[in-house]
Amino acid sequence: MSNTTNRKRDALDYHSNGRPGKIEVVPSKPTNSQRDLALAYSPGVAEPCMEIFRNPEDVYKYTAKGNLVAVISNGTAVLGLGNIGPAASKPVMEGKGLLFKIFADIDVFDLEVNAASVDEFITVVKALEPTFGGVNLEDIAAPMCFEIERRLKEEMNIPVMHDDQHGTAIITSAALMNACELQNKKLEKIKLVVSGAGAAAVSCIKLYLKLGVKKENMLVFDKDGIVNTDRTDLDPIRMDFATPRKDVTTLAQAMKGADVFLGLSAANVVSAEMVQSMAKNPIVFALANPDPEIAYDIAINCRKDIIMATGRSDFPNQVNNVLGFPYIFRGALDVRATSINEEMKIAAVKAIADLTKLPVPEIVNLAYKAKNLKFGKDYIIPKPIDSRLISIVSSAVAKAAIDSGVARKTITDWPAYEEELRVRLGADDKILRNLANKAKSAPKRIVFAEADNYKILKAAQIVKDEGIATPILLGSVTRIQQIIIEHGIELGDIEIIDPWQGTDDSEKFAEHLYQRRQRRGITLYEARKLVRDRNYYGASMIEFGSADALISGLTKNYKSTLKPALQVIGTKPGVKKIAGMYLMLTKKGPVFLGDTTVNPDPTAQDMVDITAMIHETVKGFNVTPRVALLSYSNFGSNNGTIPEKTRIATAMLKAKYPNMIVDGEMQANFAMNSDLLQGNYPFSSLKGSPANTLIFPNLESGNIAYKLLQELGNVEAVGPILIGLDKPVHVLQMDSSVREIVNMVTIAVVDAQLYSAATANKK
Repeated sequence: MSNTTNRKRDALDYHSNGRPGKIEVVPSKPTNSQRDLALAYSPGVAEPCMEIFRNPEDVYKYTAKGNLVAVISNGTAVLGLGNIGPAASKPVMEGKGLLFKIFADIDVFDLEVNAASVDEFITVVKALEPTFGGVNLEDIAAPMCFEIERRLKEEMNIPVMHDDQHGTAIITSAALMNACELQNKKLEKIKLVVSGAGAAAVSCIKLYLKLGVKKENMLVFDKDGIVNTDRTDLDPIRMDFATPRKDVTTLAQAMKGADVFLGLSAANVVSAEMVQSMAKNPIVFALANPDPEIAYDIAINCRKDIIMATGRSDFPNQVNNVLGFPYIFRGALDVRATSINEEMKIAAVKAIADLTKLPVPEIVNLAYKAKNLKFGKDYIIPKPIDSRLISIVSSAVAKAAIDSGVARKTITDWPAYEEELRVRLGADDKILRNLANKAKSAPKRIVFAEADNYKILKAAQIVKDEGIATPILLGSVTRIQQIIIEHGIELGDIEIIDPWQGTDDSEKFAEHLYQRRQRRGITLYEARKLVRDRNYYGASMIEFGSADALISGLTKNYKSTLKPALQVIGTKPGVKKIAGMYLMLTKKGPVFLGDTTVNPDPTAQDMVDITAMIHETVKGFNVTPRVALLSYSNFGSNNGTIPEKTRIATAMLKAKYPNMIVDGEMQANFAMNSDLLQGNYPFSSLKGSPANTLIFPNLESGNIAYKLLQELGNVEAVGPILIGLDKPVHVLQMDSSVREIVNMVTIAVVDAQLYSAATANKK
């Protein structure tokens, strides 16, 4: 079965499994009691209704309108699929809504409308204005989209933007400004050739003209040839930038001596010879997807002085609309703008361009396997995962809206607004994506000890396809291959080892185990039998460097999976006890819980050691730990064994690690609510922000807490993450889902990267 077939099946499963689709509506207020329902609906809802009736602007105060955008399409120009109709466009519109939410915390209703004419479409959208704070038009065919957007902007009093037009224009404008700076070219002097005259290309041309590009220095081509004044088939929009020149008729002729090429057309319409004929230090934006107008490698190899951008993520300088639209709408909504005007778009352009010149966060470098991304030929626009986009671009757009007079709300404290934007999604809402990107930067060899299981094999396929890890499978070769064939799993020439049959390494592994455990009741004969067990064999592979990390525990209990690792590998030097930690992904950001799986009743000294290990692990995830030692008591408010233990452990931590942000003993609600803590205990060193690392006084409380959160809360649990072993081994929860296994593999790869770095530093 091909990778294409597998991806098709995975995509269909992703959209259909569980609750169909990708989005849902979630209440933002309590609804648990009769009083809650009476306030939410009848009779309480009458009060905000009358307030809005008396003052229509109060709709922003009492409803979700101010954070609600409509993503609207008639399905006439969907991605690369064409006119597939409104119903078939719905997965795309749901996906656009997902991007609004995860990048800018904007809620979306996607609306797919049966409206084939301009007037029908406008009538539908205008009628929805009371509901929404903004409208994102999507996947509407040209030239219909131009008239629809123009009229809606004139006739509606909320921001309206057709992202297919303006998103690409904004991002390429930022890229063009920076590329021209690097190539020592002036916008007003560049000779520009454009291939394509659809919605995106037209919007790019208009914005380039606003930035200083001259119309007389521009040549545009569509599917019928050069756009010139002799053409009789052009609408007024395209005729506006038609050239009077008669000496150029082909794209090849136009490319001679050109400074910049913008492609929004079709694959392979530009040859290497055309690029070679361009002026010194050329700029090529080949944005046709999935295959650009000229392949990246061909363009780069034929001109060493070129700056090249594409729409693809596997090459430098990806032009991706997600750099713009979430943050433009965020800024517009936050000042209740009546429109998205040219000033706001240009402000976004300049903010994106300027951000590129700032030092790049380490997490971005790791994601793109770069040691030090910096402003230059291969970095002319920011990367989509740059968390600074929301604060920098949204603020610039909001300021432009206020300055240009389209804002109905003024922001006076800009630092406070920027901080609000930074924390809006939680301090590290994207932590799993960031960890996955970090894993991809240096994939490791991961041993799966229970490979005769569909979930394990499916997870192995995913991490292999995604470039997260190189899987090694342990188990019966016949059985594993049978499952692969039965389920159509594509794993290629993956390595499969059956320890039960014995290998060239078996005797070496047995001798090592015997040497470690000969005074703990294990004979050499027994060691030889034990290394036939896949957990013992897998741990031995890690110990001898045949692999980088071990994943097990899907079908066995925690203790029987952990024991082989302890006997074969052992703990880090100086570590007396290992610990288990869970990463809980919450709406407020990641929260780390420990110890949740190993130590039944740690002493105060054990808690100090466990906290120190967890603290270092959290830092390895590029998160600054804010540690709270939990109890049923707040700073001596109750006596007892647990409060006393956590009190002593806190004092020891503060003395031994003065730079650690840590406090205790405290109750969990105070640890997680900085206002509550500050209001009652202003002396606490955790004031200002809540804790993100919680240390439990015993296994019972930690285990109960994470399992309750996992089942009752809107929380995803990643773990258990083992801490303290000398080499990376991670134990799954029994019956973990494929997603949970993939998450644990990601953690294991990052752990193995940290281990490799630490080992290299020692040398």
